[in-house]
This record gives sequence, structure tokens and C-alpha cells, in this order.
Amino acid sequence: MHIAIAGNIGSGKSTLTALLARHYGWEARYEAVDHNPYLEDYYRDIHRWSFNLEVYFLKERFRDLLAIDQSDHTIIQDRTIYEGVYVFVANNKDMGHLSERDYQTYMDLFENMMEMVRLPDLMIYLRASVPHLVGNIQKRGRDYEQTMNLEYLQNLNRRYDEFIYEKYPGRVITIEKDGVDFLNRPEDFRMVVDKIDATLFGLFGL
Repeated sequence: MHIAIAGNIGSGKSTLTALLARHYGWEARYEAVDHNPYLEDYYRDIHRWSFNLEVYFLKERFRDLLAIDQSDHTIIQDRTIYEGVYVFVANNKDMGHLSERDYQTYMDLFENMMEMVRLPDLMIYLRASVPHLVGNIQKRGRDYEQTMNLEYLQNLNRRYDEFIYEKYPGRVITIEKDGVDFLNRPEDFRMVVDKIDATLFGLFGL
């Protein structure tokens, strides 16, 4: 089974991935952020490095999907290939950071890849306001994220909603993240687990 965690930068994807992997005994797969050779350059000059960054992410996410498809056990994934395309690449295209030529090349590559993989069995969408995202981004203290534009986060939030509610054809659970702390409040984590159990196994928390 393939479980995916979707959500904007700073929404808590990696934290929830780790907690659910431990709770259910699932294998966790994390997005290649810290080892991405383009990420710091991207935040310094988005226009110059957008295509390089997005192709690198596409390559990594597709490799993960192939491995997940061949797996004989449940894998929970931190961010998906679909978000990379319909949220981040679409946003960069509309902001003028990707040329029409680069965008079409990227989309042709993505569409070829999609002929070889299937949708996750469940996507968990962590929906958070921009102030909530900013608070988490500041707390984790990655230098290249500290100068992130608020408009950029707002645009990503809008695109996430469009992607989840208008474009994505698979099964989704939405967790409204503002006011929820599944790392430090057991009742909040239990709420998430109950939603997953109800969706996957037909079980409801007492």
C-alpha cells in the first residue's frame, strides 16, 4: 500500500510521516531536500534555477514511485510527484520562472512517467494558513527558507487547494493543521489515526 502526505512548505509533512511510520510499522520515504544540489541556488535566484530544481525533484520522485510500486509492504511518502507538477511547477510557470519551452519539456516528461505508475492508495493533505507555515519555517531554521516571500507561500496554498479539490482523482483525507499539534498532543495524533483507520479499514475511533 502507498500512503502519501501532501502539504505546503512547513505544514508538518515530515513530522507526520515519521509518526505514522512508527505507529503503523510502515516504511517512511522522505523528500530529497537537504541533499538537493539546486535548492540553495533556487532560493537565491528562482528564475535561473527553477527548471533545474524541478527536473531534479521529478527524477527523485519518479524513482521513489517505481520503488514503491515494486514494494511488498506499505510505504508512507513525504510529498508526491503530483504536487511537484500541479503546485510547484505550475506556480513557477505562472510567475514567469519557467519558459513555455521548459514547461512543455517538463510536462512531456511527467506524462510519459505517469504511464508507468499508479495513484497512492491514500493521500493525507495537511492544510495550513500562511502564518502557521511561517511559524514552522522559522522554527526549523533552514537558512535558505528564511527569506521566502509570503506571496510565494500564499500562491502555493491556493494551488494546493486547487490541486486537491479540483484536479487530483485519488482518495484524500484533509487535516486542518492550524491549532493541531500531532507531535506534542497525543489527542491530535489520535484524531489523524482515527481518520486513516476509518478510510482504509472502516474502523472508527471510540
